[in-house]
Amino acid sequence: MHFRDRREAGMLLARALADLREAKDVVVLGIPRGGVVVAYEVATALGAPLDVYITRKIGAPFNSELAIGAVASDGTLVLDDDLVARVRASADYVQSETERQRREIERRIKAYRGASSALQLKDRTVILVDDGVATGATVLASVRAIKQQEPKELIVAIPVGPADTMHALEQEADRVVCLHTPEVFWAVGAFYEVFDQTSDEEVIRLLQARQI
Repeated sequence: MHFRDRREAGMLLARALADLREAKDVVVLGIPRGGVVVAYEVATALGAPLDVYITRKIGAPFNSELAIGAVASDGTLVLDDDLVARVRASADYVQSETERQRREIERRIKAYRGASSALQLKDRTVILVDDGVATGATVLASVRAIKQQEPKELIVAIPVGPADTMHALEQEADRVVCLHTPEVFWAVGAFYEVFDQTSDEEVIRLLQARQI
């Protein structure tokens, strides 16, 4: 299964979540940047407000694309201890990289929200959306942080990801919706015909369009 682009992936996810259409307590959260494009389509189809949930991966030394963990906007840190040991990431490296990503989270929050405050999640049905997952570290950190805000239900909605990652997320979230779990998984972008970079400006435009 391949998706034309993030918009199509979001529309297909929305169909899988049709039971929540027009429910009054739903909030959709997109993980920037690309996840916000997917989340916008879900929020539009469900008639729900859209916000960002900013979580940044902690990249391995000499390979920033390999996630050895992730940090959420409230400071929640999730590390893959086996992978940290395998790539020989020192405690000092992990700490400095975590602080660097926290600063980037603060920058993005200011850029995306401006003077607006975050949507309240307590006692609401929260749908967390990304454009795909590999290790799942970013989404897992987000899930653990969001749960501390006591939502009524936390749903993870992902177009594509490996089965073992989905299984791990199912242990943490109330519900996981994934459209495609390929037996052979290389990278999220391999399952999209168009997987271009999403700009900060696009994220801001989509957020403003779904302010309810």
